[in-house]
Amino acid sequence: METEAQSLLNLADSEEAAEKFRSLESRFNKLELVTFLSGKYDKNNALLTISAGVGGRDAQDWASMLFRMYNRYCESKDWGVTVLHESLGEEGGIKSATVEVHGSYAYGYLKNEAGVHRLVRISPFSPTKLRHTSFAALEVLPEIEAKDVEIKSEDLRIDTFRSSGAGGQNVNKRETAVRITHLPTGIVVSCQTQRSQSQNHEKAMQMLASKIHALQLKKEEEELAKNKKIKKSAEWGAQIRSYVLHPYQMVKDHRTDYETSQIQKVLDGDLDEFIEAELKG
Repeated sequence: METEAQSLLNLADSEEAAEKFRSLESRFNKLELVTFLSGKYDKNNALLTISAGVGGRDAQDWASMLFRMYNRYCESKDWGVTVLHESLGEEGGIKSATVEVHGSYAYGYLKNEAGVHRLVRISPFSPTKLRHTSFAALEVLPEIEAKDVEIKSEDLRIDTFRSSGAGGQNVNKRETAVRITHLPTGIVVSCQTQRSQSQNHEKAMQMLASKIHALQLKKEEEELAKNKKIKKSAEWGAQIRSYVLHPYQMVKDHRTDYETSQIQKVLDGDLDEFIEAELKG
């Protein structure tokens, strides 16, 4: 007959085995997911730009919530995040922000998060507690070296201005921030958080290269779709996900139909299930 000590020992063995199994399962799932990340730039760092939609203070607050959500997600992956540019709302929140995410497969994991994110809630800014729908857009680009894209110096207008965010003792004393306009396309990029003007210029050129590259790919895709009647992939402007806080709680991805009622976990950066569903789909 099994003694109490033997029973406890067997229980410990089974718990240890279960823990080892969970660890192996987690490693297998991660390796399996990497097989879906075979795009040319999937291993690259990523550039994320979050922009508030129409809706004033509510939309700007929603953009800041998304900014926090993606920062938390990146922290969970042990990726570094550097804010390159941030435009704050007059009454709080953010109008737009661009961050660099540096880590293995950062672009591959985040690329499908591009699109419009919709929030439904009771507005905290409404004195009559009305339900409000807010929108914010997320642009995700692979980080590409400026030397890898042909950019003519005569096509650029470069302006300097004083940084408005955190960035050291030189902030608001010297014009260290840089804004670059690519005249042929109208693309405008800014970088204000590096310590020197030359560093901000270098980062801005890197951002510009990524945006020009994305524009070139879009034109190629449109041409291919037109000539060969191939269905185009969804543009970043398409609504991809809804976050509903009222009258019920639900986050739903409109591409995969994956949904969860654990909205606070999602807003705290728990995005793995959404990202994996889209990659595997």
